Amino acid sequence: MITLPDSKIKNEIVDFLRDLVIIVAVVLFITNFVGMNFQINGQSMYTSYYDREFIVVDRLSYRFSEPERWDVVVFTPHVHREKKYFLKRIIGLPGDQVKIEAGEVYVKPGWEGNYIQLNEAYLSENNNWKTNVNGSTWIHEYSVPEDSYFVMGDNRNHSTDSRTCFASCFSWVTDAFITSDDITGKVWMDLGFFSVKDFWFTHPTLRISTAPRFFDSPRIWNYPELWNDSTS
Repeated sequence: MITLPDSKIKNEIVDFLRDLVIIVAVVLFITNFVGMNFQINGQSMYTSYYDREFIVVDRLSYRFSEPERWDVVVFTPHVHREKKYFLKRIIGLPGDQVKIEAGEVYVKPGWEGNYIQLNEAYLSENNNWKTNVNGSTWIHEYSVPEDSYFVMGDNRNHSTDSRTCFASCFSWVTDAFITSDDITGKVWMDLGFFSVKDFWFTHPTLRISTAPRFFDSPRIWNYPELWNDSTS
């Protein structure tokens, strides 16, 4: 049996407490000034992000740069007191024209030129080429104002977003777009959902793996290659 001197035990306790204080300080700094924790509630971003997963949102980047197309952001649409935060993907940037036609999404960057069809590789098989507006296959066009963004959920068949003004486009309270002031930040880390019962990152109802995905997440795409050459 080996025993440690009292001085060494005290030093180890001091080191442990010091490390603990540093960790707590870093976590508090991140959650108060850099990031913000959220738990997803709903299916609007399937299969990119799942219900009940925990995510960390970067609140700092947009102070130094503008939101980009395809960023997944948390924002406040101001449509429901109990649903303060929404999670969607940015599709249209300020000055863009967005068109939804026959299940496809097109964007005309700026006010001139041709529409460019988006190849939305992040969509699941159930959602790809199936984007519509309230079930309608008619052509719908949206002109994105300055300092505004057009957003949609990846689970197009089960998402309330810019297509329907987050509630109803017939209400004077709502708008089809969000502004930079509405955005809390963009998704930084996906922490998944940890099941105590399985002692693993297993979704409680879908029974699939929701292991954490950080900066090497397959949900981060090389988006410049997602533009098709076809125009409409």
